[in-house]
Amino acid sequence: MKLIFLDIDGTLTNPGENTPPKSALEAIKKAREAGNKVFLCTGRNPDMLMPVFKLGFDGMISCAGGYVAVGENAEEVLFDCPMTDEQRDIALKSLHDNGVFCTIEAKDGSWGDENLGDFLSGQAEGNSEIERWRKALSSNLGIKPMSQYDGSPIYKVVIMCQKDSQLDPARKLLGQDFDFVIQEVKAHNCMNGELINRKFSKGLGVEIIAKKYGVEKSDTYGFGDSMNDLEMIRTVGTSVCMANGAEALKKLSDIVCPSVSDDGLAKAFADLKLF
Repeated sequence: MKLIFLDIDGTLTNPGENTPPKSALEAIKKAREAGNKVFLCTGRNPDMLMPVFKLGFDGMISCAGGYVAVGENAEEVLFDCPMTDEQRDIALKSLHDNGVFCTIEAKDGSWGDENLGDFLSGQAEGNSEIERWRKALSSNLGIKPMSQYDGSPIYKVVIMCQKDSQLDPARKLLGQDFDFVIQEVKAHNCMNGELINRKFSKGLGVEIIAKKYGVEKSDTYGFGDSMNDLEMIRTVGTSVCMANGAEALKKLSDIVCPSVSDDGLAKAFADLKLF
C-alpha cells in the first residue's frame, strides 16, 4: 500500500476552485482501487476543503498540519492543535497595528478583515494563495467578516501586506512559536503567507498518518506547488512539484510534473505507477 498526499490549490485544482480536472479524479479513483490511500494535505481548514473531500479521499491533513483525520468521513481524529487564545490575540493585534491584512481559520469557519477584498482587487495576478483568497472572497466560500468572529479556536492566520518589515513586530513576539511562511510572490507590492505553529506541519501530518497505517517513508508520495508544501515535500519518499509551482519548491522536489491545468496529476500518477 502506498500513501499519496495532495495539496489542493494549485495542485489538485486551479487556485481557489473546488473542482479538480476529470483526469485527476479518475487517477485518484484508480489509485484507491489499486489498494493505495489518498489524502488531502492542505492549508485549507476542514470547512473550506470539504467540497473537495466529498469527491472521495481517505483522510485529511488540514490547517497546514494542525488538524489531521482519517477515514472516508474523516471520523478518526489523529491530531488537533489550535493556537491558544493569547497567541491569537497577540498575532492579530501586532499584525493589525502594522497594517497587515489577516484571515483567521478555525475548524468550521474563516473570518477575514473587511477591507481585504479591496486590497486584493488592486493586486496583479500572483501565486496560488493570492488567487485562492481572491476567488474565495469573490465567490463567497464562507469567509465571514472579522467582526462576526465567534471565538472558535484558531489554527492558522493568513497574512497579506506590502512590505516584509510590517511583519517584524509580530515576528519578535511570536517567532519562537510560529513559522512565518511567506509565499513566492509574482505580484508587485503584495506579500502573502501564513503563521504556522511550530508544533505541527504538513510533514508531521504525513508522519502521523504513515505511522497509523504502518507504511514506510519510501511508500509515501507528496504533490504540491507552493512553499507551504515544503515540509511535506521534505518528508515524503517521493516528492512532486507542479510545473505551475514555486521555483524554489521545484528545486527541492524529486519530480516536476505538468501543471494542474495540463492534467499534471494524472500524468504523474501514471508515470509513478500509482494505479
